[in-house]
Amino acid sequence: MVIMFYVYLLKSLKNNKSYVGFTGKKPQERLIEHNSGGNNWTRTNKPFELIYWEKFFCKKDALFREKFFKSGQGKKLRKIIVKYF
Repeated sequence: MVIMFYVYLLKSLKNNKSYVGFTGKKPQERLIEHNSGGNNWTRTNKPFELIYWEKFFCKKDALFREKFFKSGQGKKLRKIIVKYF
């Protein structure tokens, strides 16, 4: 069995804010967890829709990509993705 890692982008249907996450689960499973209000930020900004994800074979690569999406340049890219999805 091949283990996959994902970096995903959620969009809040409440206020269009975005959320970036990393997971070893399928992004659709994490979406359900986020919409259940697992932590304060997601509870406050739910409901979410899954608008983007990337798949990685290497955990290190996925974590690097997540870190990029949380950087200044990554936030610019996130805004573009949220705008068009």
